[in-house]
Amino acid sequence: MLRLIVVSLVLVLLSTSLLAEDQKSSRQALFGDLHVHTRLSFDAWGFGVRTSPDDAYRFAKGEAIDHPSGYTIQLDRPLDFYAVTDHGMYLGILDAAANPDHPVSQLEGAEAIKEEMTHAELRSNYRQNFAFVQENPNTEVLKSAWERVIDAAERHNDPGNLTTFIAYEFTSSVGGNLHRNVIFAGSEAPEQPFSRLDSPNPEDLWHWMDEQRAQGIDLIAIPHNSNKSNGRMFESTTFDGEALTPEYADFRMRNEPLVEVTQVKGTSETHPFLSPEDEWAGFEITYYRVASWLLSQPSGSYVRDAYKKGLAMEAEYGFNPYRFGLVGASDTHNAGFQFEEENYTGKIGQFDGTPTHRGSVPVTPASDEAPAAYARNYFGRWSSAGLAAVWAEENTRDSIFSAFRRKETFATSGPRIRVRLFAGYDLPEDMDSADLLENAYAGGVPMGGDLALVDEGVPSLLAWAAADPRGASLARLQIVKVWVEDGNEREAVYDVACSDGLEVDPDTSRCPDNGAEVNLEDCSITEGVGSETLIAKWMDPDFRNDQRAAYYLRALENPTCRWSTWDAIRADVNPRPDLPRTLRERAWSSPIWFEPNG
Repeated sequence: MLRLIVVSLVLVLLSTSLLAEDQKSSRQALFGDLHVHTRLSFDAWGFGVRTSPDDAYRFAKGEAIDHPSGYTIQLDRPLDFYAVTDHGMYLGILDAAANPDHPVSQLEGAEAIKEEMTHAELRSNYRQNFAFVQENPNTEVLKSAWERVIDAAERHNDPGNLTTFIAYEFTSSVGGNLHRNVIFAGSEAPEQPFSRLDSPNPEDLWHWMDEQRAQGIDLIAIPHNSNKSNGRMFESTTFDGEALTPEYADFRMRNEPLVEVTQVKGTSETHPFLSPEDEWAGFEITYYRVASWLLSQPSGSYVRDAYKKGLAMEAEYGFNPYRFGLVGASDTHNAGFQFEEENYTGKIGQFDGTPTHRGSVPVTPASDEAPAAYARNYFGRWSSAGLAAVWAEENTRDSIFSAFRRKETFATSGPRIRVRLFAGYDLPEDMDSADLLENAYAGGVPMGGDLALVDEGVPSLLAWAAADPRGASLARLQIVKVWVEDGNEREAVYDVACSDGLEVDPDTSRCPDNGAEVNLEDCSITEGVGSETLIAKWMDPDFRNDQRAAYYLRALENPTCRWSTWDAIRADVNPRPDLPRTLRERAWSSPIWFEPNG
């Protein structure tokens, strides 16, 4: 374990008002979901989802909508921004086929596609429905459905309350998951989206995006579920196996400044195989590829690994294609998602809309003759999603999209934890100052930025986090460092602030355990333990000004019950033994990259 030498560490337990929206800096934390499917997605329709893009935006505003399993879902508070991202390929085809007045409903095979279907019918017909859309990629239906997506985003965009983005998903899988969500900056969008049916190569998508930008339509793509890419999301070659170039790095970063680090289908920060000394590397890991029991190769599939790989390329070749910021999302196929563990209702309609269907409650209870039997699926390994967050001047498309571009973004595993990270040579010393935030912006760079290193002096990092007022308290703040040394990719995790006035152990670089526990009888948690706000000014004890490095912040909550445990308690059964019973919700900042001179 690396020895932690705290050169300057100031830990102050502050009220949640510090660094809040009423400070001199006008940038506020805004939370949203940029990955949402409705009935217009072929798979969501096959899961029994009948809610529309309009329903999705009503949900984001705080209204209740129908879940396909027969109940309603509703947020505990509205979101600030939202994007419906239905699959570009086969967009709207099943929806059209179920309409007896639409010509598509008269095609061979459409007779099995009905508006009302039971769970058994949906399961039985799913592959048949997919075969139908593959055989009938109707361009006119796609264009009509795309107009519905655009119109709904325009209709519900309400600057200052809910910002909506025109968007869709590019769904490519070649050897592994290569999916992207494409987000448009404003009201202009092309006649139809570029989909996997045009090309499975993400680089062809980027060319199309450049063409749109040349016509005045700005947009970005956000890769997701790199954890399921089988090593293909962050490779050292192009899609076709060619050597990377500086032009490729510019090409990729121009089009993909952000990556989705966490969502229902797992977290893509890092993997225990890649980060064996990181005790918290195993958070909500799903080991398999999409819709498969095949294992996904960790290397090339996780963002921390990509950050190291990018720095190594920069050190050797002078370019880095992996300077991306971070966001989270739900990837709900129910038009809306409740982000609290205790309110988990699944991701894919009727397929996982009940505890027995998603495998958290046994189909057959335990007996003297046999252990409990669970539905055989990988849904139990799924997570209770994540959120995208930005620091933006106002809740508008222009302001939020600008935050995407400059990568002043962060991700959470669901709670509305707020985090900030700054780096610089002239960061403020007074953590209690009313001008702290203004001086941090003036004396350094925020998350997503680059800091040019000088020949002398050691820069400092200012890390801050505030707990979700409706969530658990914070336990610790950590700085994750990645760098390249003597040609080797390296990483380290430093605790920099501990809850409850505890101090970092200089021998382990870890906070002592604060004693927070979970009662697995009812999921109650220890009261009065943890901090609502943590802040630290920190200097890297192993800093070298001739060395490229990147740093990001990770904030961990006290432990709470996982959604699968909540399901079991409500059903009055024991939690499934092969699933985690508790977890530590968390937030991740985008990195700051340190650039040596020369």
